[in-house]
Amino acid sequence: MDVGGRLVALREEKGYTTNRLANLAGVSQSFLREIEHRRKRPTVDTLALLCDALDISLRDFFDEGGGEAEEELLRLIRRMTPQQRESLLAFLRTL
Repeated sequence: MDVGGRLVALREEKGYTTNRLANLAGVSQSFLREIEHRRKRPTVDTLALLCDALDISLRDFFDEGGGEAEEELLRLIRRMTPQQRESLLAFLRTL
């Protein structure tokens, strides 16, 4: 995953400048720029601070969206009975 590119996209989606995100996360603006330009890699702790500042979870950060297929699967699963869900789960565990 392109962590720097993902940070840029999420930051811009929020309408934050590099300076604002850095301040909210408690990291230096220059360090954030280094991450966004792929010259540095953040630690998990730093990434967690950035995610908190963006008001997202680490899971959301790494979830780039599953698209229509994933949404369709989730819709179908929600309509299943508990017994059908257990059967599906048992099947998926065999893969």
